[in-house]
Amino acid sequence: MSTPQGASGGADKLNLAVELAPNNPRGLRLANPVMTASGTFGYGTEFADFLDVNRLGGIICKGTTVEQRQGNPQIRVAETPSGMLNSIGLQNVGVRALVSEKAPLWATWKTRVIVNISGHRVEEYPEMARLLDGVPGVSGLELNISCPNVSEGGIEFGRSPRLAAAVTRAVRAATTLPLMVKLTPNVTDIVEVAKAVEDAGADCLSLVNTFVGMAIDIRKRRPVLGTVFGGLSGPAIKPIALAMVYQVSRTARVPVVGLGGITRAEDALEFIMAGARAIQIGTANYVNPRVSVEVLEGIERWMREHGVRDVNDLVGAART
Repeated sequence: MSTPQGASGGADKLNLAVELAPNNPRGLRLANPVMTASGTFGYGTEFADFLDVNRLGGIICKGTTVEQRQGNPQIRVAETPSGMLNSIGLQNVGVRALVSEKAPLWATWKTRVIVNISGHRVEEYPEMARLLDGVPGVSGLELNISCPNVSEGGIEFGRSPRLAAAVTRAVRAATTLPLMVKLTPNVTDIVEVAKAVEDAGADCLSLVNTFVGMAIDIRKRRPVLGTVFGGLSGPAIKPIALAMVYQVSRTARVPVVGLGGITRAEDALEFIMAGARAIQIGTANYVNPRVSVEVLEGIERWMREHGVRDVNDLVGAART
C-alpha cells in the first residue's frame, strides 16, 4: 500500500495532512500544515534554488490585482527591532499574466498554490475570481481585504464587518474555488469581522495580516518609508497574532490559518495549539529561504518525540 502524501513511511508514520475547506465540494487538502505567506515567497519559482517547493503544504502567491502594478515609491522596506516594515504596494504582473505565465508551472507541482487577490473596489475581486476559476494550478483564493476601498473614502475593507462581508459574498458568488479570507489585525474586534466573512461564505480564515507602523530617519527628520506608513511583520507581532488566532478559533466554524512572526517549529506549534489548522511563514523567508522546510521538519521531529501521530490532534490543544 502506498504512503499518503504528507505522511512518513515506516512504523513511525505521521499524518500531517490537513483540510482547510471541509464545507467546499472542491476541498483544500494540504499534505502538511506549512505554507508560505503572500508577498514573501514571490510566485514560488524564486525559491527553487533553495528548497523543493513540493515539500510544502501550500504556497500563497504574492498579492494579485486586475492590472499589472509597479508598486509604491522607494523606500519600501525598513528593518525594525525584531521585525520589518514594508510598503511594497502590491507590485505584481496582473491576473491575466498570472494565468498565462505562472499557473501552467504550478499545475505541474504537488504543492497547493493559492492566489492572493486584492482590489480597491468590490467589483475587482469577483472579476479576478472568475478569471481564476477552473485554471489548472490554482487550488484556491486568499482574499486580501486590507486594501483601502476607494468607493468608501479609503477605509480598509477588513476594518468594517459590512465591507469585509460584501467582498466575501461577491467572490463566493463568482467562484466555487476554496475561499480563504485574510483578516487585518487593525480592528477593534477581529472576532466580529471573522464572523461576518464566515457568514458570507468564507471556507477558512487566515490571520493576521500586518499591523500599521512607521519609522523616522532622525538625521533627515523624515519618515523612512516613501509612503510614511507600512505594514509591520516579523517576530515582534507574534504574541498579538497568536492571541487573535486563539480568540477567533474559539468561535469560528471554519478552519483557521495562523501567521505572524513564525520563525521556527515551536512558533508554528504554538499557533496550531492555539487553534490554527495550518500556518503561514512570511518575514522569516527573507532571513532564511529554507525556513519553511526547516519548520516542517521541526514539527515532524516534535511529533515523534512526543508520541503524536496526527497533527490534527494538536489543533486547539491549548484552548480552555
